Amino acid sequence: MTDAVVIGAGPNGLVAANLLADAGWSVEVLEAQDEPGGAVRHDRGVDPDFASDLFSAFYPLAAASPVLAGLHLEREGLGWSHAPKVLAHPLRDGRCAVLSRDLDETAASLEAFAPGDGAAWKELRDDWEALRPGLLDALFTPFPPIRAGARLALRLRAAGGLRLARTMLLPVRRMGEEKFCGEGGRLLLAGNALHADLAPESAGSGGFGWLMSMLGQTYGFPVPTGGAGTLTSALVRRLAHRGGAVRCGERVTEVVVRDGRAVGVRTGGGETVTARRAVLADVTAPALYGSLVAEEHLPSRLLANLKRFQWDFATFKVDWALDGPVPWTCAQAAQAGTVHLAEGVDALTRFAAQIATGHVPDEPFALFGQMTTTDPSRSPRGTESAWAYTHIPRRVRGDAGDDRLTGSWDAREQEAMADRVETQVERYAPGFRALVRARRILAPPTLESLDANLVGGAINGGTTALHQQLVFRPTPGAGRPETPVRGLYLASASAHPGGGVHGAPGANAARAALRRQRTGAVAHLQKRLTHRDRAGQR
Repeated sequence: MTDAVVIGAGPNGLVAANLLADAGWSVEVLEAQDEPGGAVRHDRGVDPDFASDLFSAFYPLAAASPVLAGLHLEREGLGWSHAPKVLAHPLRDGRCAVLSRDLDETAASLEAFAPGDGAAWKELRDDWEALRPGLLDALFTPFPPIRAGARLALRLRAAGGLRLARTMLLPVRRMGEEKFCGEGGRLLLAGNALHADLAPESAGSGGFGWLMSMLGQTYGFPVPTGGAGTLTSALVRRLAHRGGAVRCGERVTEVVVRDGRAVGVRTGGGETVTARRAVLADVTAPALYGSLVAEEHLPSRLLANLKRFQWDFATFKVDWALDGPVPWTCAQAAQAGTVHLAEGVDALTRFAAQIATGHVPDEPFALFGQMTTTDPSRSPRGTESAWAYTHIPRRVRGDAGDDRLTGSWDAREQEAMADRVETQVERYAPGFRALVRARRILAPPTLESLDANLVGGAINGGTTALHQQLVFRPTPGAGRPETPVRGLYLASASAHPGGGVHGAPGANAARAALRRQRTGAVAHLQKRLTHRDRAGQR
């Protein structure tokens, strides 16, 4: 018997397991795939000489996360690499907005679009510096973040209070229009908002775009040196050094509940693994409440609310092994780790509207990653390990292009969509396709087959929209890691604060389990003392 069973060896599950092991608990992590990591893995499947990240690649939230910083993973061999520039958004007319960790470089890039826009960016950065400590504390702690929230409220008041709060709730299109005269700053904000499923007209997309932009300004968009999986390996090694175990190829099919309490799990192989203290689930909320826990153990209201759970956009990804550097028409893009490809904010709005109406975009907004530019160990000198992903509808109703895509994502549709992504890259880097040595396509069904949490290609564990954040995540009133089943905790991106590689959902779940254990021990001691006192009186 183990103290805790963790379902899933993604980053949140491994963070949770490490924190429990730090507290002296025995921990066993069960992972359905044949290797740990969830969406933090790399391989050499595109070309043996190229390291390719299977899913996530750049980690600004990891760089900012006090959770991961507290684990000191550098002691387990984890290193970080940065591109010369964080992000570039080129336009076909030769202009290019550049985000750099050097504030003056970023400001100069935006000043080239319109006089005064460099100073406007610095004002946004000043707001960030005023709010950053309290905001990060609030972001990476359980909801409601009472102490962190109080500190953030004080900083918010000092930074302009209601005015700044209003700005953060703006759609990113409106924020860009209010802050910048030219298109450069607007592009950086709107492109970063679409790292999630937030259209330029979505409420709160301005705040998310600002957050991602300021994370890049301060921390960059770093990558684990050698490949995304080195972050996972460091977490696994750290856990092993503390006596924890990770078992792969073990799919959990049921959370065992007795008398309203989670007491273990059953696996697809028929094994029952007993948990003395807690079960932590790094799985999506629909999987936990709709499959792993029997319906009779859950409140009817939760089950009803779960029917309204909203996933984020589906994702289509292409990996490449390139025989040379990308031939960008904008030279500045060659130094950026991440390149955004869309012809202005209007194009981003058009892209998001096509997805909203169920149509596969004809000119997909592509997030392009230059991994060798960021980490030279990823491929031989003079080559580039690269990828791009774009969002597509979860349920396809039509194709805005000419390929008659239906969303079946059979071999023909995968090849056609990959060609469409490459055509988008060619618009900004003529000659790109001639450099392709090999490519790999990861359509939504493939992504889900490699990580069950990526349901239909959703990468954030549920929409980032305001109606499913904070106290509404994953459902109204369920904003904490505790579940209706005692001893069972939700530890995935479906829980607050949501997607991204930062470890907060796993940490929140682990701390809730530890807190429950301490509270229970104190209550038991008080009960014993009361019983002893009464016996003495007799």
